[in-house]
Amino acid sequence: MFQHLKTVSCANVLTLAYQSLGVIYGDLSISPLYVYKTTFSGKLSLHEDDEEIFGVFSFIFWTFTLIALFKYVFIVLSADDNGEGGTFALYSLLCRYAKLSVLPNHQEMDEKLSTYATGSPGETRQSTAVKSFFEKHPKSQKCLLIFVLLGTCMAIGDSVLTPTISGRNLKAESSSLDSISILITLFLAVLSAVSGVKLKIPELHENYVVIISCIILVAIFSVQRYGTHRVAFIFAPISTAWLLSISSIGVYNTIKWNPRIVSALSPVYMYKFLRSTGIEGWVSLGGVVLSITGVETMFADLGHFSSLSIKVAFSFFVYPCLILAYMGEAAFLSKHHEDIQRSFYKAIPGLAVTSVMLVTTCLMTLVMTIVWKQRTITVLAFLLCFGSIELLYFTSCVYKIPEGGWIPILLSLTFLVLMYIWNYGTTKKHEFDVENKVSIDRIIALGPSIGMVRVPGIGLVYTNLVTGVPAVFGHFVTNLPAFHRILVFVCVKSVQVPYVGEEERFVISRVGPKEYGMFRSVVRYGYRDVPREIYDFESRLVSAIVEFVETEPGGGEGSELRRIMEAKEAGVAYILGQSYAKAKQSSSVLKKLAVNVVFAFMSTNCRGTDVVLNVPHTPLLEVGMVYYV
Repeated sequence: MFQHLKTVSCANVLTLAYQSLGVIYGDLSISPLYVYKTTFSGKLSLHEDDEEIFGVFSFIFWTFTLIALFKYVFIVLSADDNGEGGTFALYSLLCRYAKLSVLPNHQEMDEKLSTYATGSPGETRQSTAVKSFFEKHPKSQKCLLIFVLLGTCMAIGDSVLTPTISGRNLKAESSSLDSISILITLFLAVLSAVSGVKLKIPELHENYVVIISCIILVAIFSVQRYGTHRVAFIFAPISTAWLLSISSIGVYNTIKWNPRIVSALSPVYMYKFLRSTGIEGWVSLGGVVLSITGVETMFADLGHFSSLSIKVAFSFFVYPCLILAYMGEAAFLSKHHEDIQRSFYKAIPGLAVTSVMLVTTCLMTLVMTIVWKQRTITVLAFLLCFGSIELLYFTSCVYKIPEGGWIPILLSLTFLVLMYIWNYGTTKKHEFDVENKVSIDRIIALGPSIGMVRVPGIGLVYTNLVTGVPAVFGHFVTNLPAFHRILVFVCVKSVQVPYVGEEERFVISRVGPKEYGMFRSVVRYGYRDVPREIYDFESRLVSAIVEFVETEPGGGEGSELRRIMEAKEAGVAYILGQSYAKAKQSSSVLKKLAVNVVFAFMSTNCRGTDVVLNVPHTPLLEVGMVYYV
């Protein structure tokens, strides 16, 4: 844990650790409000005696220790992708190290990015075998992608029905929504706090509880615009005070009501609990899962803080505080069985928490094998230890499916189908572009004028291709009498890294001889890059082209550089191919529905390249094309 202290100041680590208290641990901190209540709901309420309460606390302690502390803090947090965490960070690591590229326009030059580094010890027999399996079975790569998407969709599907925990679920998958999702997770705490007032004011109507909660939330959301950094400082003291309070109360309850609860730290009580409660006890473990809701957030929010700061905050403050709180609550409830059902209103565990954890565990086994080059025995120990625990909780949650759990599953499958159709459609469109691209030799054969009158200015032709000339340009060659003197084919693409530095964003190459005045620019973005609203793309592109010309062998010719600058002064035109994908007439009805209806609808509502690069509307020219896939 302390391996980075030599390069990172203690003050900086402690500051980040303090800030993380106001961002990451909201769900974990409020879980004591409803874990026991949920666990002892249903048939298990008939078993409310000391042994069962001790058994539930033993499950909570060991689950919290093994999953939250050992798995996430000690192991998973070390599997970051250039400081970024989350499910897709693990998937990105695997794609780079195992060459599992599902991006159709991947280039070898992408592997030279500073954030793409895959430096690691020599290949082991196990890592070579796993890589070879993926290479020989392309369908396994698609299955891995679907598996990753499934975990994400389970979280989204559960969030739709349970907005009180939607912040947690979305944050576990995409921490770019943090500043909003941090505040959404507070809804559960706000509503529970206001509901608690009813114990002192019984005449307070439920409608007023909701109204008061909404007013408080509006006030909280008003500070969202200040960003994660300031929100963290605002809520860190609140979270700190809350954790100190519940831990102090826990110590008091343990000493006053039942000090013998300490003995429940023994795992023997878990065995006794399952033996005495049977299937009802197994089903009730879905309530215990709620004690670890939010642990994935530690990994997902890694990019906002640092691995060391999160480890320090959790290990030395959050973990002991919550263990003391759960212990004290168990001690109190062991002497006050009648208060279990009044501790908090019923919370329903969906499958989201265990699903995301299982996905993370499976991806970590691949990371440990392919990236970390660990021994097979170590990987199996990790998989069996944590996978068996999570599978146990997963099966207990599956039991709730007939009672309403099928709804989030249906929503999750719907989201999964939509994501897969989008992936399928974009892949097919790229294949169509590759098959129908114009030969460079054909363009060069037309001469320096490429069969048209070359007028002053720069023409930017946007394409999904990183090589060759897009088919849309063939329409210009055959139907337009004139084109710009400087022609640039621009390809905006994503790469399998979280960020791409500005100095590495543009890759410039020449198309044809110098006298043709044609260039290609590949603009690269990472999966966490957010295009800036104010971005002078024209100037950056022209500067990159000028730099390329100047660094060419023999140095750039003054006449060519002057011609480029004059063309920029004359104006820049943007030519975008507006493509429409349609299924072939011979396609099945299912494929026609997926491509002609679903994919077409998503394409229409997808953010286009012109929005990403902040292209002005006046010099924008769109050319429609129909793709048959």
